[in-house]
Amino acid sequence: MAVPIQGRSLLVCDPHTEALAAPILGDRDIPRCVLPPGETAKGWASVERILAAAAEAGLGRDGLFIALGGGVISDLTAFGASIFMRGCRLCIISTTLLGMADAALGGKTGFDLFGIKNLAGTFYPAEGIYMPLEALASLPQREWKSGMAEVIKTAILGDRALMDLLRSPGGDLKGGDLLRTHREAVFELIAACVEIKGRIVEADPRETGTDRALLNLGHTFAHALESAAGLGNLSHGEAVAWGLVRSCELGLRLGITPEERAREISALIRSYGYETAAPHPLMGDGRSFMQALGGDKKKKAGTLNVVIPAARRALLVETGPEEQRLLLPLINGALTLC
Repeated sequence: MAVPIQGRSLLVCDPHTEALAAPILGDRDIPRCVLPPGETAKGWASVERILAAAAEAGLGRDGLFIALGGGVISDLTAFGASIFMRGCRLCIISTTLLGMADAALGGKTGFDLFGIKNLAGTFYPAEGIYMPLEALASLPQREWKSGMAEVIKTAILGDRALMDLLRSPGGDLKGGDLLRTHREAVFELIAACVEIKGRIVEADPRETGTDRALLNLGHTFAHALESAAGLGNLSHGEAVAWGLVRSCELGLRLGITPEERAREISALIRSYGYETAAPHPLMGDGRSFMQALGGDKKKKAGTLNVVIPAARRALLVETGPEEQRLLLPLINGALTLC
């Protein structure tokens, strides 16, 4: 795989993805910033390390930040590139299913702050995004599962063929070495997600309307759960899967999600082995969850916006006091319907 690199560059990776640098980038002598792995590293301290490494490497305004990793690495590197000298060049080499299906696309950057998921961030599209399928060969099963939740979310937003592929008999896409056994299916999954998300982002690149906000389906509940459980204790995809079921249940209560569709989505998510019970075992008593929900970055003018599956695609719903009274019983399991 040839990634064009010109001028001074900085490679940002973690100990797991550093081993992929030579196979993907060749023997180029590129300064590196190696961050700790996982969500717990997605904070301001890592941003400072990236900026310090860029300064030490002598990057100027024409310098190139190269992210080699999953969603955490791409979000952090892209944020660093967006603020270093008021904006440098950016290239993302995604190495996880979650990154290829969602995180690397669309130009959102960010990091966790004050215990809230992705509270700080910018919009900063990369000049190049690369998805070497071979990087998935060493992906742990939990990372496959995390990425598949974003694939399911994308399918709900508008691809019946993708939904049908995910529901293929025998659970062929639910485990094992998928790259070896179902390479074409994996490629098809990723290509469909890129096409769907690309179309949505192109219509609303900075989320000023409602189209791009639909990509947050399941994420309002997911981000609050990640914060309540302690950032890093759940994978992002595990939280998204749980959030998708809660969105279906809220949609049923509000008369937005048809019962048949809610049950279809919930059954698909359960078939992939995700925890869908409410309350979630890692959530605690719900107070920290509701506090995190109140700090959600998608909140506007005191109104919490939630994306809910509709008969086709999804709808962005502004929740007022009446709707918000449903939230605590919903996440505690008192309103579980599917």
